Amino acid sequence: MKKCYINGVGCISTQNTFDTEFLSEVAINTTENVLFANQPSYKEFIPPAAIRRMAKGVKMGIAASTKALEEANVEIPDAIITGTGMGCVEDSEKFLQAILDNNEEFLTPTSFIQSTHNTVGGQIALGLQCKGYNFTYVNGAVSFETALLDAKMQVENEEANAVLVGGIDETSKHTLELFKLVNLIKKEEDQPYSVLQPNSKGIVFSEGASFFVLENQKKESSYASIQAVSTISALEMDEVQNYIEAFLASNNLKKSDIDAVVLGNNGDVEFDGYYAISDSIFKETPQVYYKHLSGEYNTASSFGFWVASNIIKNQQLPEVVSLNKLHKESYKTVLLYNQYRGKDHSLIVLKKC
Repeated sequence: MKKCYINGVGCISTQNTFDTEFLSEVAINTTENVLFANQPSYKEFIPPAAIRRMAKGVKMGIAASTKALEEANVEIPDAIITGTGMGCVEDSEKFLQAILDNNEEFLTPTSFIQSTHNTVGGQIALGLQCKGYNFTYVNGAVSFETALLDAKMQVENEEANAVLVGGIDETSKHTLELFKLVNLIKKEEDQPYSVLQPNSKGIVFSEGASFFVLENQKKESSYASIQAVSTISALEMDEVQNYIEAFLASNNLKKSDIDAVVLGNNGDVEFDGYYAISDSIFKETPQVYYKHLSGEYNTASSFGFWVASNIIKNQQLPEVVSLNKLHKESYKTVLLYNQYRGKDHSLIVLKKC
């Protein structure tokens, strides 16, 4: 069975992560409960006439995927696999609003056509003229991990030599209002917002797109290899440690083999207790957190995956994402753990090439 290497990455987030060195320019938010993506100029990736018709998620996906493919020196991948929690929700809202405004008559189908969850993968394929396997997973907060697992299996089983995989989610006005109404998003009076010292329920909501080129060959551009991916729908807080220990054992790993653990703390006092493993089995392990930079959204774990990949490639753990200030001389094996509101738990192991 072939190994699966990460050979190219592209990341658009609330930080300037697209065309800068790894976390060289960061801004810590404490006052905004919704963060919007720091978008690059799209003119070099998308024809100007098409830009204004494209949803934000599509534009982010095309730009991030193009950067990943260029870094891996891959023109056309054998497969394109995307994960998204909400899809192109901006166009969904436009279409539903048009239904109301026009009394369900004389509707143009454009917004409906562009609102489907697989629009991003489809538009990337159209731009590349890629006629290979194209699939989109919509599995809540493990949408990216499910896409990653599919891509990993295709590479390892030699069904594809190069796979483009990514996670994308965008924000939209009405959906944000609904999330605020049901208290999923932190209230204004809860400021200042903190991931490490939270004082309230809810999250700082966000958006972003992270893409990766996975191949069965190691290159100069290789970041890391993917050893294992696991997801589970629901766990109690006291079951997390057993889940992680069983996962490590099934992959012939001990907790002492883990050089860093990347955790998905998002500042929600109701559910951040799931990351109590930071004070138990990984107390002596360097710990990383990232949602104070990226915010929370269904595929925010793809940003954490981007952070972990860069830590292994650059062999350094930046202070801005260091949770417990512990460091090691080298980072060979990194474990990622994420969950959202007690559901959609995921574990990923990355290893140095």
